[in-house]
Amino acid sequence: MLTVTVAEEVDAELLEATARLVPQLSSSARLPSRQELAEIVSSPATVLFMARESSLALDRSAGAGPAGGGQIVGLLTLALFRIPTGLRAWVEDVVVDEAARGRGAGEALVRAAVELARQRGAATVDLTSRPSREAANRLYARCGFVLRETNVYRLDLRSRS
Repeated sequence: MLTVTVAEEVDAELLEATARLVPQLSSSARLPSRQELAEIVSSPATVLFMARESSLALDRSAGAGPAGGGQIVGLLTLALFRIPTGLRAWVEDVVVDEAARGRGAGEALVRAAVELARQRGAATVDLTSRPSREAANRLYARCGFVLRETNVYRLDLRSRS
């Protein structure tokens, strides 16, 4: 069984899940500290979604989560911010544990984020995904996202003094 919830506190379970999942998303990303996760969880501009998968096998394991709720197998961050043209919604850092892929966690996370963006009044939801992430790109298309012709620019502030 799969459930999606919003992180409301940073506990040992969320820290462990983040340490396990972030490297699967990006081998070069630095793990967020407890304080950085707390900023994400407490910010009115971000919502951290967690997908939990429970089964009899998981419920009997040490990592089954609170009250047998299941292990965190996926994370997604939804950023919501107001600009002069309206409320923007942006999906970032979608990751599902390699061992749990193909069982609906990614889709459940995306659909929960889209629904919350709709409830909050966003007209659109944007995201970016590397072309090499073929399964993720198929997921986004299945969830109704349409590839836009756009230029995405990045300025790496770490390489500038």
